[in-house]
Formats: sequence, C-alpha cells, structure tokens
Amino acid sequence: MNFLLINDDGIEEKGIRILAETLKEHGKVYVCAPEKQQSGKSHSITLEGPFYIREVDFPGAEKAYVTNGTPSDCTRIGVQFLREMGIEPDIVYSGINLGCNLGADTLYSGTVGAAMEAALMGCHGISVSVNGHHATHFDAACRLAVQAIDHVVHELPTNIVLNINTPDLPAEEIRGVVTARLGESFYRDHFELVQGEEYKLVGLERDQTHLGEDIDVNLNRQHYATVTPLLCDFTEHRLLSLVREWGFRL
Repeated sequence: MNFLLINDDGIEEKGIRILAETLKEHGKVYVCAPEKQQSGKSHSITLEGPFYIREVDFPGAEKAYVTNGTPSDCTRIGVQFLREMGIEPDIVYSGINLGCNLGADTLYSGTVGAAMEAALMGCHGISVSVNGHHATHFDAACRLAVQAIDHVVHELPTNIVLNINTPDLPAEEIRGVVTARLGESFYRDHFELVQGEEYKLVGLERDQTHLGEDIDVNLNRQHYATVTPLLCDFTEHRLLSLVREWGFRL
C-alpha cells in the first residue's frame, strides 16, 4: 500500500507525524504538507504567483515535501509527484487534524478539502480529526484510520471521502463508533471589534440537540467516534427534473 499524507495544521504538528508512524506499519508513507497553519482554507488552491516546494526529512516517510501552498495544493503536488515517480497512492489521508471537522463546518475545513481534492484526482481520500485544538489522544483516530484501509480501497468509489472524527479521549473511554450524518455548522460565529477597524472572528459551539441524536456533532459530544461518507457531487439530483420543468431559455 502507498499512503500520501496531507494536513492543514502544518508539517510540524504532531497529528500528521503520529499518523505517519502508524501507517508505516501497513505500507509506504509519503508526505506533502503546508509549512504552517492553514485551517479554514477549505478547498482553495493557489492561482496567483509561484510558491515553493521543498523536499524534507520526515520520520516514517519514504519522501516528504513541504510547501507554502494550501492543503489542496499539497494534495495536487503530492499526487502529481508520486505519479511522476510511477507510484499510485492507494489512499490520501488528510490529518490527523487538531480539532473536529463535523457538521457543515466540513465545507470550511482545509483537512476535508485536501481529502476532497484527492477524490477529484481519482484517489481514495480519508480525513481524520480529533476534537481538540490541543489534542493529546490520537490512538482511537489511528485505529480507525487503519481499520478503514481495506474497506475504502475495495468497497468505496473514489468520489467518496470518509470523514473520521474522534473525541480527545483515551480509546477505552470512547463509547463506540457510529456512522453519522452531518449536523449544522459546529460553531456560531460572529465578528468582534478589537479596536479601530480591526475585527476578529469569534466562534461559540452551536446547540444542535434539537436535530436529534444521530448527527455527528451531538454524537461526538456524547463521546462517540463518528464516521461519515462525504460525496464530492453537490448536485441535488432529486430536483433536476423540477428545475428542468421551469423551462429556462435564452
């Protein structure tokens, strides 16, 4: 197996390094990661100006690259460079991210965006996150990342991204693993005046208990790990026939 690892927290963060050490026991690990924090970059790519790509040493990796591009840039770079070497990545892992990627916040996530870019390039993608910006417990996330390998490679089409989120708890304290649907946006955000014309974005966790117990946000708060398949296709297929009947014309 060939694994390409991306993240949005930066190449020095512990999540991606722990995942690399775990996956090297199951195949060859390659890394392409941003030089610094890129959270919230979603699926953005760099269109203006050149950016650098530098080969670096990385524990557990056959080859590793760092760049000042976005997480999705990292996916594009990593997949291209591997294919130019005659290596096809079996799975592109994005993570392990420090902080959850739950609900509609997956749309903003650089972690999920990088995995989605893999899907667009015809690769299997898995995003892995631990719900803690200063997370210390990665064992459960690593276990699920490994357990997913054969299922993803042999049972899922490449246009599906598997989104894994675990609580920041020891594996034995997590109540179980649940397949869950996405909730609403995890945070309720607003812009707060700092001084003069300077503002900062402040986010508070949103109460979603009214949506039911089967959504990822609520399950994670109840100390369950969640696994959610995400589709790259934004088309609402059920409404195509209705919109067609509207008879748009020029």
